[in-house]
Amino acid sequence: MKTAAAADLQEERTNIREGKYLTFTLADEEYGIGILKVKEIIGMIAVTSVPQTPSHVKGVINLRGKVIPVIDLRLKFGLPAMDYTERTCIIVIEIARNNGRILIGILVDSVSEVLNIKGADIEDTPNFGTELNTDYILGMAKSAGKIKILLDIDRVMNAEDMAALEKTV
Repeated sequence: MKTAAAADLQEERTNIREGKYLTFTLADEEYGIGILKVKEIIGMIAVTSVPQTPSHVKGVINLRGKVIPVIDLRLKFGLPAMDYTERTCIIVIEIARNNGRILIGILVDSVSEVLNIKGADIEDTPNFGTELNTDYILGMAKSAGKIKILLDIDRVMNAEDMAALEKTV
């Protein structure tokens, strides 16, 4: 039986995760990012490579005079690379850093839709029984009979990634 404090904590987590999410696909799986993190969605444009960056850092783009680093989320998550299609796009997001906020482009297979996900439809990340780091996952949303993996995009990019990205801009 849950204590009152545990029930309050669970309700607070539910309320924090509830909201609108932009959903997208990577390797036939559905993911979601809080809509407030999304600044814009653009079609695939030329990405300028930057030498000596990790393979998932594709390079930089010039978006209305602003240089923005781009990462391939497929490669970041250890998924196989894929040729870009007409549905491949870059989601420009704003992530929190120690010294403020920065814009980053994330390359995804395709954008699906914006969903309003209720807290009751979001479950905690399951325990995989290993030392697997799942801190970047907010939870698992149940929607239309499918599971969508909700990302804490601020945590997807670790300190090592951020150091590599800061070299690109």
